[in-house]
Amino acid sequence: MAPSITKTQLSAPEPEHCPGPESENAGKGDACQGCPNQNVCESQLPQGPDPDIALINKRLSQIDHKLLVLSGKGGVGKSTFTSMLSWALAADEELEVGAMDLDICGPSLPRMLGAEGELIHQSNSGWSPVYVADNLGLMSISFMLPDPDSAIIWRGAKKNGLIKQFLKDVNWGDHLDYLVVDTPPGTSDEHLSVTTYMKEVGIDGALIVTTPQEVALLDVRKEIDFCRKANIRILGLVENMSGFVCPSCKGESQIFKPTTGGGKQLCQDLNIPYLGAVPLDPRIGRACDSGESFFDSYADSPAATAILDVVDGLRDQVELSLNKLNLDN
Repeated sequence: MAPSITKTQLSAPEPEHCPGPESENAGKGDACQGCPNQNVCESQLPQGPDPDIALINKRLSQIDHKLLVLSGKGGVGKSTFTSMLSWALAADEELEVGAMDLDICGPSLPRMLGAEGELIHQSNSGWSPVYVADNLGLMSISFMLPDPDSAIIWRGAKKNGLIKQFLKDVNWGDHLDYLVVDTPPGTSDEHLSVTTYMKEVGIDGALIVTTPQEVALLDVRKEIDFCRKANIRILGLVENMSGFVCPSCKGESQIFKPTTGGGKQLCQDLNIPYLGAVPLDPRIGRACDSGESFFDSYADSPAATAILDVVDGLRDQVELSLNKLNLDN
């Protein structure tokens, strides 16, 4: 362990809210960003494995399957699809399902799953998720905000700290079949943190969500590249908002024209599984706004059938991945 330093060794006065040069957070706190002393303080921190990783591994070892929902592009319906995936999995009463909202700056799963305004409880066993059904729990930073309209203005270090707490402190019970992790757009702090912290315990794979038009596919290609560089298996891609089905006449028309072949062509070009297309149905937005299960309210919708087909395909890919892992071992 490196020797501790004193204030006289600092190259500049300590900033306001400085954690202190002898703190375990020295050089890493919000106040450290841009401070002339940052490198000096960081150099004094003990080097070695992160002790929280063992706690994360122990907590997540009780979860059979861990899925990331990614896109790279905002506005493609990723959180909407996460909520519907969670509802669809939880429809099987034999499964225990958890949903984790890692979109820290824009948490929307509590509204979509009908848990807005709820609070989490802390005990000796950790944070208890909010249960929106007997077998569907949810964790989100939204439950910790004093006001639902409060903006989260955090630097990367604070985001990473919360993600680590979510992974090591949330008590999902004795066993969880599926943990579905909703992520924000892009390939930044949240994505790097969750993949790093979950690396040892294993991630089954990622579901990529896109819309048909090329402007969305541009960012989705970057997300696919991120998954390959981070060694995250891509379980498949779903093309969301693929055409519009009129609830009255059942006629379908294209809203977002797939100028380069859409998601299906992208999957062929990059050799990843294509799980299917989900048409636009305005009732999906209505169900999400009211926090209801779309499948319970509109089971006759072509979108409901398409989503359930995607979920079946996703579960098949998870089983294929598991079987391959068992054969390799």
